[in-house]
Amino acid sequence: MKIDILTLFPNMFDGFLKESIIGRAIKERKVEVNIYNIRNYSNDPHKKVDDYPFGGGKGMVLMPQPIFDAVKDLKKPDSFVILTTPQGEVYNQKKAYELKSKKHIIIICGHYEGFDERIRTLADLELSLGDFILTGGEIASMAITDSIVRLLDGVIKEESHLNDSFSDCLLDYPVYTRPVDYNGLKVPDVLLSGHHANINKWRHQEQIRRTKERRPDLLGDD
Repeated sequence: MKIDILTLFPNMFDGFLKESIIGRAIKERKVEVNIYNIRNYSNDPHKKVDDYPFGGGKGMVLMPQPIFDAVKDLKKPDSFVILTTPQGEVYNQKKAYELKSKKHIIIICGHYEGFDERIRTLADLELSLGDFILTGGEIASMAITDSIVRLLDGVIKEESHLNDSFSDCLLDYPVYTRPVDYNGLKVPDVLLSGHHANINKWRHQEQIRRTKERRPDLLGDD
C-alpha cells in the first residue's frame, strides 16, 4: 500500500513516520508513506495557497489550484482520495478495515477556516475524527494512517487487531499482568485458573458489560 498525504505542515510528520509500528512498517516496506507540501504546487510567486472567502467572513480559505494540481500529479487509476473535514463521515474501525484493501490512498489535510467548496469534488470520501475541531487535518491524517497501517499483513500479529475494541462492535476486555496483587487490587481468579474456555467466556462477558456501561450505542437496539 502507498499513502500520500497533502499538507501545509510536512514537518509535523517527522516523528510519526519514524517511530513505533509505523516506522517499522515503512522500514520493512509493508507500506510507503509520502508527505507532500501543498505549497510546492502553488502557481503563486510567493507560494500562496489561501485567500479570503467571497461574501466576507473570518479567516482564510484554501484555494483550489494547488490542491487540484497536487491530486492530478499523484493520482493513478487505483487511487482513493480522502478529505479530512469536520463535516465528513465519522471514522471508525469498520472504515479502517475497508480502507486497508486500497492500493493507493491520497489524504488531503484541510486547514485554516476551511477549503474552497470545489475541492470536495476531488474526494472519494470525506472523513472526520469526531464532533470537535482541530487546527488542521494533519493529526486526523496521522490517526487514519496509523489505524490502517496496523491492519496490513505482517505489520502486527493478526490476533492482536482481531481482538481490538470495535472489531466486533464491542469494547475490549480488561487485561492484567504481574503482580497478582498490587496494593490490594487483585487479578480476577479466572485468569489464573488456566481454564481457557472459562477465560474466554469471562472475557466475552466483560466485553458486553463494559460496552453496556461505556458505549451502549455500539449495541444498537438489541
